[in-house]
Formats: sequence, structure tokens, C-alpha cells
Amino acid sequence: MTFFSVLLALVIEQLRALSPNNPVFALLQYHAEWAAQGFDAGKQKHGVLAWLVVVLPWTLAVAAVYYVLYHISFVLAFLWNVVIVYFTLGFRQFSHYFTDIHLALNNDDVPRAREILSEWTGMDTVDMPVGEIVRHTLIHAVVASHRHVFGVFFWFLVPIGPAGAVLYRISEYLSRSWSAPAEGERTVAFASFAQRAFFVIDWLPARLTSLGFAIVGNFEDAIYAWRNHSRQWLDVNDGVLLAAGSGALGARLAGPLAEPSSLDALGAGDGGPLSVGDDCTPRTLQSAVGLVWRAVILWMILLLMLTIAVWVGR
Repeated sequence: MTFFSVLLALVIEQLRALSPNNPVFALLQYHAEWAAQGFDAGKQKHGVLAWLVVVLPWTLAVAAVYYVLYHISFVLAFLWNVVIVYFTLGFRQFSHYFTDIHLALNNDDVPRAREILSEWTGMDTVDMPVGEIVRHTLIHAVVASHRHVFGVFFWFLVPIGPAGAVLYRISEYLSRSWSAPAEGERTVAFASFAQRAFFVIDWLPARLTSLGFAIVGNFEDAIYAWRNHSRQWLDVNDGVLLAAGSGALGARLAGPLAEPSSLDALGAGDGGPLSVGDDCTPRTLQSAVGLVWRAVILWMILLLMLTIAVWVGR
């Protein structure tokens, strides 16, 4: 049932993408904002309480509905799984930015590409060169593909099923929204627990996604970059994803903590330079599309094999 739930949800999401302004997400936003305003008194324990007040009701409600439906009808439980995966996935919620930037660069419309990137990331893209546009687009696309697709896959596969997918999606949202720079009224101590909770929840999925990128891309370079360049980013989980993605693509995605010497080459054992990837070009964007879809297919094949193994073992 798990394989077909994910497959059907993916197909539906490709045919009719869920709007980010849908009523369910709006309700979650209201709930999160209400909890933050009510509990943020400047201490970490208040952040813990607020996180539980938001996460537990949604997660337990989804689990309870699945339990009831499963005991009523297998078909109803299956449909509930499809609905939950559809609402927690977000492939098309970020891919249109990526596609529009790719199209603008192919048409040599660099100002339009800068405008779309700024709208997507909030970055200052004025006078940004093409190579940097591509690099930042790839950085955000790699992280977004994990958080909106592969991370959801992993938590949907754990024994709590649809409740796991909801737990992951809400944890990711709270970590991001409560620590956003625009939220000036949120205290650092309050937001710290949401960030740490999501770090723990995302630790294993991030590494499995990175391994998937390595398998379907350039394995040797991906593993090398994972081992030697993942600390270029402040967030360790994102660093693993971006380092492995960089190696798998053969593209230089240097992080903000990278030393200048590491951007171009590393010293090899014999003193010679060792390339860590090529400069980013618009063609790299097409390679990234192929990498993500190959990783999706890899996950689906593994899920299908697991499903068949369960059926055979009964």
C-alpha cells in the first residue's frame, strides 16, 4: 500500500500541484503563529511547549484517522495515505522557480533570472553574474528537493506512516518560520528548540538522500565531497546534502564557510591540485533535473522491492 500511495500522490502532484496558499497550510500557519505569540517568553522551555502544542495535535490526529479508517476499510486507509502524502509533498511548489530560471537563462534573459531567484530566495541579486545565479539556484534546489520530496518519503516509510510525513513537514516549517529574519518578535531562545528538533528529525533522511545522489550521480566525487566539504555550510545536514550534490553533479557549490583555496582546488597527496568541480553554467541546471529524477526513481524502485518483499513474506 505504501508504494502505491506514494506513486499515486506523485502523479496527482505532477498533474495538479497543490497551491502553497491552500486552506490546510493556512490553518497550520495560523496555529504556529498563535502558539509562538502565546508561548514566546524568551526561554527555551517555552519553545519546547509551543513546538509540542503545534506538532502533537496534527500528528496524533492524522495517526488516529488512519487507525480508524484502516479498521473500517483498507481502501479508505489507502486513500487517506494518498491525501497525506499529496499535502506533505511539495515538488511543484519549488520546481516552477527552478524551471523559470532555467528557461530565462536559456533565452539569455539574465535580468528575469535574477528577478525570479530574488523572489524565490529573498536574496539581493542585483548585478549577480550568470554563474552565481546558477550556483544559488542549485543550492536552493538541492535542499528543497530533499525537504519537499525525499525527507517526506523517509518519514512516510517509518511505522507511523502518514503521521511521520506530517511530523516531518510541520517540524521543517516551524524550524524555518520561527527562525526567519522577518520574524523580529521571535526570540533566539524560543526558536532554538524547533531548529534542533528538525536537525535531529532530518539527520538520517539527509544522509540517505545524499547517498541517493551519490548512487545516481558521480559516486566517487560525491563521497569525496561529502567527506571533505560538508562543513562549508552552517547547517551540517544541509552541508552533507550540498556537498554530495556538488560531487554528484560535478559542479562547484562552495559554501559560505569555504576557505578561498578550497573553491578552486585541494592539495593532493603529491602536492598537485585536485579539482572539486567545474564552474556552474546553465547546462548544470539540466543535469540537476536529471539527478533529482533519477534519485526519485531509485527511491521508488527500493520502495517497490520492499513492498514485494513484504507481500512475499506473508
